[in-house]
Amino acid sequence: MQDLKGKVAFITGGASGIGLAMARALGREGMSVMLADIETQPLQLAVDELRAAQVKAEGVVADVTRRDSLRAAALETLARFGKVHVVCNNAGVGAGGMLGQVPERDWNWVIDVNLYGVVHGMEIFTPLMLSHGEGGHFVNTASMAGLVSPAGMEPYCATKYAVLGMSEGWAQQLAPQGIGMSILCPGFVKTRIHESRRNRTEAAYGHDDRTPPPADAPPSPVLSGIDPQAVGNRVAEAVKANELYVFTHPEFKAVTAARFDRILAAFDSAAASPALSALPKREMPGLNLPGQQTGAVFE
Repeated sequence: MQDLKGKVAFITGGASGIGLAMARALGREGMSVMLADIETQPLQLAVDELRAAQVKAEGVVADVTRRDSLRAAALETLARFGKVHVVCNNAGVGAGGMLGQVPERDWNWVIDVNLYGVVHGMEIFTPLMLSHGEGGHFVNTASMAGLVSPAGMEPYCATKYAVLGMSEGWAQQLAPQGIGMSILCPGFVKTRIHESRRNRTEAAYGHDDRTPPPADAPPSPVLSGIDPQAVGNRVAEAVKANELYVFTHPEFKAVTAARFDRILAAFDSAAASPALSALPKREMPGLNLPGQQTGAVFE
């Protein structure tokens, strides 16, 4: 989607952080923007800011964990703007802890927001994009934690690995229909995700009895992260260029490459394994990964 002028974007988690930064960047490209967020007051403030910057913007309160809520937000977007061309499935929360000490309700909360929120957005908005026949683009927010795994962040990592994997598959399904896909994998960004429990609903996930961190605890690395606006600007570039993988922290290349090197070394070990040596060579059955052709041969 090289020309975004006059088109419409829908952004979850749009009242602050990366979501609002995306809205600013896409608005500067001439897009109309619908912000969706669970926080009413910040949502209105974000809409007011965009309008003051001459961006055509509206807001709708939505809970991405509930398909009916997100569907209602989609219908409201159509009522206001008529069509949707770019959808940023961006809403996210963070939680973690030591093995065996993460409450099941925290697992449920993180999975519902970070994983099912993206699933709901994809399944609701894909038919709407297809219906107008003008093409479209999804931006699904994963994380560097979808490629490398910090200890103690397993619930978060699980959802971000899932977003990455699902989005790679969806990209292949949607490309022939003129719909692009970008998978956003930021590192530390100065947002309020470390305070995301402010939006954790007790009715759905029970009482949050987590012990607050001590006063002398080290500050969250998020607080020293990059400006969210740099991420929003990078997303606008990626949408126009139809980039599948969108990184914002080039300094993470080395640690990511080290993980891939360990994976490739494990394939070498498998190729040299006496336990597997008697097996015949086999073609890859029915897999067409991004940048790869079906029919590759396992050695």
